Amino acid sequence: MSDETHVIAICGSLRDESYTRNALEYVLDAAADSGATTELVDLREYDLPVFDADEDEAGDAARLQNAVKEADAVVLGTPMYHGSYSSPLKTALDYCGFDEFEDKTVGLLAVAGGHFPVTALEHLRSVCRALNAWVVPHQAVIPSAYEAFDDGDLVDDGLEKRVRTLGERAVQYANIEPDPASFESQENVGAE
Repeated sequence: MSDETHVIAICGSLRDESYTRNALEYVLDAAADSGATTELVDLREYDLPVFDADEDEAGDAARLQNAVKEADAVVLGTPMYHGSYSSPLKTALDYCGFDEFEDKTVGLLAVAGGHFPVTALEHLRSVCRALNAWVVPHQAVIPSAYEAFDDGDLVDDGLEKRVRTLGERAVQYANIEPDPASFESQENVGAE
């Protein structure tokens, strides 16, 4: 791995015209402007069947795990579905564990068709805490996404600044000293 900070963004939306993917492009552009190399992990391009702990090798799981391991920071982006994050992102996270996320800097972004998708971010924060990741305090939310974008571009300068700040923080905190293990991570031993 090079000395250059590498930031990836995992898009939890499979829609072709995804607001989540559009927002993650802003995050990655800001990370690149801050000196990082970037990569969008588009889950549409991965074969990830529903996680089965009895399957040693499933689809593109190893490719996903490697992308996360190689990153200095990971930004998780999701549409809000039923008050939580999307099933494609859940499946992707199920294939990863401590080897991929322990002491990793993680940024969070959520998009909703309605009001603020805060619960989706709370759920993702809990998952990351259980994996001993370090979650950036700054998070980005885009409510009423159908109004927030015009032809893929964010129309509100304040919202754009908040989304871009997430990319800047991902780079800024990419190599932060980790905290001691959390109680949640010590209890998260996985399936036996």
